[in-house]
Amino acid sequence: MSRAPVTRLILALIAVVFVLEVLRGGSTQIAVLLELGANYSPLVLGKGQWWRLLTSMFLHIGIMHLLFNGFALFQLGTLYESWTGSAKFSALYFATGLAGSLASTLFHGLRGSPTVSAGASGAIFGLLGALIALLLKRRDRLLPQARSLLQQLAFWAGINILLGFTGMSLDNAAHLGGFLSGLALGFFVRPIWETSTD
Repeated sequence: MSRAPVTRLILALIAVVFVLEVLRGGSTQIAVLLELGANYSPLVLGKGQWWRLLTSMFLHIGIMHLLFNGFALFQLGTLYESWTGSAKFSALYFATGLAGSLASTLFHGLRGSPTVSAGASGAIFGLLGALIALLLKRRDRLLPQARSLLQQLAFWAGINILLGFTGMSLDNAAHLGGFLSGLALGFFVRPIWETSTD
């Protein structure tokens, strides 16, 4: 974790925001979520509240949502930040998180099925896609452990995206938006050991 300070900072901010949600009336209360910046297409597209694409990334709906996303961010964020550095990690995290939020907004807005959406899932799926891209681009040089990790990441991505089509209360548009943008951007990000001049 000493090599992933931004991951630690984001996790801390998410925890602080969750406490604020509870103090304001509860993390599952729609009014509280909207007050604190949840993503909601009528407010984003209709009222021009584009800032919700960012603020919604720090909100979570219920303790299980917080714990699942927190654990995933801890695992993937620590790995990606230690491999690529804090600056590249930060840029990719927020770029894919915003892409996921935008995909959710457009999908639900164009369908006419507005849904209150919150969570770091778009960015987490972005990290997942970026890690897969990083390993896939170097697949001919991977050690057995890295090949195994690539297979695990691909399996985890597939399972979670499939779950989004089962009717569970998951924002699959945000997941896909984050994942695809992470997969695309990840091919252009070089890890620390390839950019070092030592």
